[in-house]
Amino acid sequence: KQWYQRRVRAGDTAQAFLAIVNVVQNPVHYFADQLYKSMKGLGTNDNKLIRLVVWRCEIDMEEIKEEFKVISKGETLESFIEGDCSGQYKNALLALCESS
Repeated sequence: KQWYQRRVRAGDTAQAFLAIVNVVQNPVHYFADQLYKSMKGLGTNDNKLIRLVVWRCEIDMEEIKEEFKVISKGETLESFIEGDCSGQYKNALLALCESS
């Protein structure tokens, strides 16, 4: 059992280092990709989506939106939010995306 726990921790550590390298190399691409992953497929990872939009809205959201279009093959971040979210939650996210 201890071997398994160490192996899981080693994998988590490797993923953390890989994420750090990706952020340092190209932060705009990394955050656009994380936003895309938070909404693609069935369901939305709301915690990740909120955290990323709030964190990046005043830093580099315009650049992230352009990179998001590339990753999503032409769809905008706003269209993804409109399709995955609703109500005041959707309105707040869209306002944050436009506040940059």
